[in-house]
Amino acid sequence: MQNISRQNLEADLIEASVQQPVLLDIWAPWCGPCKALGPVLERLEQAYAGRFKLAKLNSDDEPEVAGQLSQMFGVRSIPLCVLFKGGQPVDGFVGALPESEIRAFLDKHVASADEVDAEEDLEEAGALLADGDTAGAVEKLQEALAINPGNDNARYDCLRALLGAGRIAEARAAYAPVASNPMLDARLVACGHWIAAFERAVDARPVAALEAILTLDKRDFDVRFELAQIHFAAHRFTQAMDELLEIIMRDKTWNHELARKTYIAILELMNKAKPASGTPSSSKSTLEMTGRMAAGPADPVVDSYRRKLSMAVF
Repeated sequence: MQNISRQNLEADLIEASVQQPVLLDIWAPWCGPCKALGPVLERLEQAYAGRFKLAKLNSDDEPEVAGQLSQMFGVRSIPLCVLFKGGQPVDGFVGALPESEIRAFLDKHVASADEVDAEEDLEEAGALLADGDTAGAVEKLQEALAINPGNDNARYDCLRALLGAGRIAEARAAYAPVASNPMLDARLVACGHWIAAFERAVDARPVAALEAILTLDKRDFDVRFELAQIHFAAHRFTQAMDELLEIIMRDKTWNHELARKTYIAILELMNKAKPASGTPSSSKSTLEMTGRMAAGPADPVVDSYRRKLSMAVF
């Protein structure tokens, strides 16, 4: 439990809520319901085992901050509890509610114990991958998926790790549960194209033989696509896109736009988007803060191939 004042408001409330939800209890020493509610909230903080942080603000000591939050939620009484998440107030309740109702309120915003375990698995998997332990990382990612099959981040990381290790059959099995989803995350769609490239490359003809055919007929798109798939499976992404671009420039709709879709998939796999650092941009007077996804540093190769695709298509 953390006591909040104007001096630590930004660090211990706004910034802290970027890392985990913070429930701010606005109370006063003379308030009977506040005295009843306080111990309940403290017990819940212990019961939720770090899934949210409890903070308390004495409205007598900090009337300006308390008044601002009261005005924001359109209430004039205490106890007032405001949940901060991602650096901003997202919900609240007034009065000394029963513990069951407070639990229901928290469960709308606070990760379950299983979800916390899954996030820990993701963090451990990232560390294992950085150390070159692909097998260990895959095991952690599969544990995260077992907890939450809808965790696209875990599935994407798992597919990347499996494909990077050449474990194609396992990657196909990991991809199968989402393969038919019409609203599939673009990163997972890209992995589906990559799996197809690996599977096609197994029975592909030698590169030299394919190139020999193309010297005689540049419009043999089946051969050119086969060559692109070999490069794609071998992580020669730019060479694969060069072949795909030759198809797109000559026939944009070839094979239901398969060349364009595969080209976009490679760009997606090359994209180095990263999560926001978590360092908030906040204002003490408005208590405003927004958590965002930040694009990774620009990759001149990716940018160049995006421009090439735009020129070919438009």
